[in-house]
This record gives sequence, structure tokens and C-alpha cells, in this order.
Amino acid sequence: MATIEEQIKALEEEISKTKYNKATQGHIGKLKAKIAALRERRAKAQAHAKSSGGGPGFEIKKSGDASVALVGFPSVGKSSLISQLTDVESDTGNFEFTTLTCIPGVLHHRGATIQILDLPGLIKGASEGKGRGREILNVIRSCDMVLYVVDPFQESHFDILDFELWKAGMRLNQPKPQVFIDRTERGGVVVRSTLEQTNLTDEEIQAIIRSFGIVSANVTLRTDVTDDNIVDTLAGNRIYSDAVIVLNKIDLATKKDLKKANNMLPKDWPILPVSAKTGEGIEEMKDFIFNNLHFMSIYLKPQGQEADLIEPLIIKDTSTVRNVCQKLHRDFVRKFRYARVKGPSAKFDWQRVGLDHRLKDGDLLSIIVRR
Repeated sequence: MATIEEQIKALEEEISKTKYNKATQGHIGKLKAKIAALRERRAKAQAHAKSSGGGPGFEIKKSGDASVALVGFPSVGKSSLISQLTDVESDTGNFEFTTLTCIPGVLHHRGATIQILDLPGLIKGASEGKGRGREILNVIRSCDMVLYVVDPFQESHFDILDFELWKAGMRLNQPKPQVFIDRTERGGVVVRSTLEQTNLTDEEIQAIIRSFGIVSANVTLRTDVTDDNIVDTLAGNRIYSDAVIVLNKIDLATKKDLKKANNMLPKDWPILPVSAKTGEGIEEMKDFIFNNLHFMSIYLKPQGQEADLIEPLIIKDTSTVRNVCQKLHRDFVRKFRYARVKGPSAKFDWQRVGLDHRLKDGDLLSIIVRR
């Protein structure tokens, strides 16, 4: 019997031989669903092997208000870049694959503490495990933003990197598809849509879902779906986050070099030209990172004291009172009694709220704990 790897390879070869168009999208979608199901089986087997003591891990303790991964081929200047952004010196040498492990650094900018991870260089085949690729990709998946680091002299680097991250389940600069699949015990696969579907028929959608091993489910579509949208929802492990391209070594490039490089990069992605050597573009890069990590500011009012309206607390815009308690002190959640909020998230001034209250930019927050 063929191994999981062999089955995946055979399905991928069949996809590569099939011309992609409207007539074949349903068939290709079924093949992709089968691959997704096989990869899920493989991931469970690998997780079991790891829990049984198989192989060393590649764990990074997250810290700060957000984390950013520097992703690039060996020798594109990631180590020099992190030295410009943070107070870290990477362990490097004069050969490829010079970053020997993941080097975390800290960027302090506009009141935020941002963890910047200088990862070992990714190579083609990383998603299949080459060059410790799967371990590196797992770290990237846990980050809030991806910075692709490329230089003007390497053709196709971005395409290779982006494909490896796509195969690892990352959907960068893409909205999460509004596809909802709820398994049921009987009734078959029932498809309901709030708008016209122009890519796939109901029968094709049903066939893709059954190829994943689901025989009965209610499917709700609130977008004009593609086969990838369905498969990504079935897989359930896709990461949707922001990414930016950092075009390094501009101090060595001519206008012709830069024009050629920009023509090879996606037109709808942000591109930051920088020089890690001279520092050109670094401050603009810091501002971009801060502005696109979706931070907000709240102000704290200690119990019985005036609110501090000078120094805001910088937090992610999805934060709750619980997140703030965890950030302030490890005992605040355990000793929490209640909180009071004044500002955009409150229905009235100094509303009494619990740990799960979602905060908004500009809120004033007072946390009451047991003494």
C-alpha cells in the first residue's frame, strides 16, 4: 500500500497534468481536498510521534505586543536587517545558511514592543521538510506579520518563498473566505448560498466536500467560492495574516535593477525599499510595521487614582480585558473582581464589565482586583 507521502505526490502530479479552467475546477478541487485530508492524517501522525519523544523541537517563546517573522533565502541580509531594527546581533558566518537558529530581537517603537524573528533561510522544498523547513514554517505561522526579505539581484526568490508558505497553509494579504461547513449526522451535503456562484456548481462543491471524507454537512456560502476556498475551509488550519515585501540592498542597485525587481513582485502588495547597510528606509519600515500590526491605545486608571492620559497602553485591536490583565501582571486574572470602562466600547461612562469585554481604541480602563 502506498504511503501518505506517495499518495500526496501522485495526487499533486495529477493536478499538475490537468489544465486549470472552469470545466476542470471541480475535479481539481476534489484532488486538493484529498491532499488536504492526507496532510491532516500526516500532521496527526507527526504530532503523535513528537509527543512520544521523536526529534527535537524548534520552539520560540512569544513575547511583546506582537511578533514579526523575517522570511528570505540565505544571504539576503536578514541578519543585518534585524540588527538595524533591534538590539540583536545574529550568529552568522561567511557561508550560506549563516543564521544557525531562530534569533529573536525586540523592536521598541511608538510605545509598542514588537518581537522580530530572524529565522534560518528558507529554501525550495521547505514545506516538505528540507532545511528544517517545517519547523521554520511553524514558527512563521504563529507570527502576526510576515516580512519577505528579497534583494534586487535574485530572480524568482519571492515566488518560491510565497509558494512554500502557501503550501504550509498561509494565506497572506487575503481575507478569510466566508464559507461555513457544519457537519451533520444525516441528510447529505446541503449547500446554501447568499449570492450567485459563478465558479462551482452545487454538485461540484458537494463532491469536493465528500472527497475530504465528509458525507453529511450544512454548507453556507457568503462569497463566490473557488475550489481553494472550499479546501482551505475544510483543512481548518489556514493562517490569514498580513505580509510585506522588504527589498533590501538598494544601496547596491541601479534604477534598472530596481525597476526589474519591482516588475517581478506582486503589484498589489506593499514593497519597502531599504538598505540594511546604510540604514536607508529603516525608519519608514518601523512605521509600516507598527501601522499594520493593528494596534490600539487604551489608558489605565488605577483604583482610587487619576487616569494616566499621557502614556497609553499599546495592545492589539482584538484585545479584551483579560488580555490587558495578562499583560499587566500574571496574578490579575486570578485576583480579578471586575473592571470599569469609559470610552468607545462602553454603553455608558464607567460601565462595569468582565474579563471577556472587548476593548476599543481610546478606552479608559480601571481594573479592580482582590487584595
